[in-house]
Amino acid sequence: MFAYRRQDAKAYARANLRGIWAAALTPFNADDLSVNQAGFAANLEHWTGPLGIDGIFVCGKQGEFFAMSVDERKACFTLAANTLRGRARTIMSCSDQNMDTVLDLARHAESVGADFIVVHAPVLHFVDDQDETLYQYYKYLSENLDIGIAMWSHPDSGYLMSPELCARIAELPNVVAIKYSVPREMYVQLTHLAGENLIVSTASEEEWFDNIVELNWQVYLCSSPPYLLQTASDRRMRDYTDLAMAGKVEQALAVRDSLDPVRNAMRRVRPAGKPQAYQKYWQELLGQVGGPVRRPMLQITEAERVAIKAAFETCGLNHGHAKAAE
Repeated sequence: MFAYRRQDAKAYARANLRGIWAAALTPFNADDLSVNQAGFAANLEHWTGPLGIDGIFVCGKQGEFFAMSVDERKACFTLAANTLRGRARTIMSCSDQNMDTVLDLARHAESVGADFIVVHAPVLHFVDDQDETLYQYYKYLSENLDIGIAMWSHPDSGYLMSPELCARIAELPNVVAIKYSVPREMYVQLTHLAGENLIVSTASEEEWFDNIVELNWQVYLCSSPPYLLQTASDRRMRDYTDLAMAGKVEQALAVRDSLDPVRNAMRRVRPAGKPQAYQKYWQELLGQVGGPVRRPMLQITEAERVAIKAAFETCGLNHGHAKAAE
């Protein structure tokens, strides 16, 4: 089921890791907090059909992987790969502190036909000079896997991987991309340093337009805006992305800026410390499957729901026939 050879991973990524990719929230059932597999499949079909999303990032931090068992994560990989085969690409998050778990998840991703995996830089306790440890970490993964690997550097690790280190790791044959959650000057530097060796991206939708136009980026990798800022009848993120990639910069900018009222409404009512619960409720307002979060994450309160719903109804997003959650 695997689509390419290890030595062809970079070329495969250049051809296929493109466009708008979304990080999936994992829907859980309200009664027992089990994974809502039918709801997850319905969301995947909606995102990659009516919303025109090109690829899905499965079981990342947005998806509460930290609150899921390994078997649940594998089941989500399988469901996503089977649901999206022939219609969209997949990247499976295999992040874990335990290397055996990372490899187990990665081999499962390979076996079900995922396109790529992403592995978060680990927390390194008592390590002040991380570079060689991190190089050897990704080198070990590269040597033991065939699938294309995306790095992921984020302050959650307790440090940020330097552009120079990322460029060095990018010389490994099947390290193909990075989700680089860092200040803009760092990812600009890495884009220039790594060249064709590495596809660089970051999760900020508000910086996506600039990164297409100024850095010639090919992929938004990735967070939840592609399905929270869009509906089947209002695909402005898709529209400005396509316009910008076609060189129609002024038109793209106008469409991008037209989403500011939606962005501002979401920012205004976002409860501190409840990112997944808040986004899941916004999903429900859009007619998608949201549901509760698992601990340690907190549920939103009734007062927060009222405020979010009021912002949703006045933000200017054309949600057509979306079924408003009560």
